[in-house]
Amino acid sequence: MKLNKPITVQEASDILDISFVGDGQRLIHGINEIHKVEAGDLTFVDIEKYYTKSLTSAATIILINKEVDCPEGKSLLISDNPFNDYKKLVNKFWVEEDVPQNGELIHKQAEIGAGTKIFPGVYIAPDVKIGQNCIIHPFVSIHNGSILGDRVEIKSNTVIGGDAFYYKGDGVQFEKWPSCGRVIIHDDVHIGSGCTVDKGVSGDTIIGKHTKIDNQIHIAHGVEIGERCLFAAKTGIAGKTIIEDDVTVWGQVGIIKSIRIGAKSTILSSSLVTKSLKGNATYYGNPAREVSVVYKEMAAARQLPEWMKKVDNELTD
Repeated sequence: MKLNKPITVQEASDILDISFVGDGQRLIHGINEIHKVEAGDLTFVDIEKYYTKSLTSAATIILINKEVDCPEGKSLLISDNPFNDYKKLVNKFWVEEDVPQNGELIHKQAEIGAGTKIFPGVYIAPDVKIGQNCIIHPFVSIHNGSILGDRVEIKSNTVIGGDAFYYKGDGVQFEKWPSCGRVIIHDDVHIGSGCTVDKGVSGDTIIGKHTKIDNQIHIAHGVEIGERCLFAAKTGIAGKTIIEDDVTVWGQVGIIKSIRIGAKSTILSSSLVTKSLKGNATYYGNPAREVSVVYKEMAAARQLPEWMKKVDNELTD
């Protein structure tokens, strides 16, 4: 999440009523999770084993629950509850989506390019930007902050920019993280019917040029998909996964969170991807492995009854 106008560390300290270490005039340009941070961003950490990862990250300002040595070029905000203070900052600077008035479905502040066709029943929130010559079919919902390039087509009943499924548990209950990221869909993307593409928690969910997505597919928060990828129906991609260019994923594939799938790889139907995969290979199974290995194992398994029969005969002779 980028701030419309940067604030200083001192200003953040005053808003949160907490102390800071380092340069109070250092500017905060954005608020982000650790895996999405850039220089100028603020992130938070409240577990000691992640201190080093946060302090050595690209983030310039860290909300932290213990005063530690401040790395050069960074500032620390010292908080009793970094997660709650992170939420306070997000809620202060993120603009909540307006409730449509008088049955209005397409907000006046949405930007819609020339030649774009929008069917009846489509909901488009404020702060949405849609490029030229797009086709948005009936009952699509496009939520706040979403950006669509040119010649994007979205089929009926798909939701773009829904909240991230992201909760923090304390052993008693789950507290929802505010979703202040965006969905960015580049040129010439096709998304089928009944799909859900969640916005990032604080960063962006991205779909690259010329990627084609079948029906009933879920793309979770912060996923980054490259160019010219193909996804068949009922595939689910968990949060923060990166899929490189020219990847083909066939139907009913599950992909777990925070992994990377290499360029020009293919994942066959009904596979479960549980770890990062290198590119230029075909994968299958649960867990997904290179298909040549899996097929050899399957061939061997088919021989087991005959082998067992031979062993039994030898033992009885």
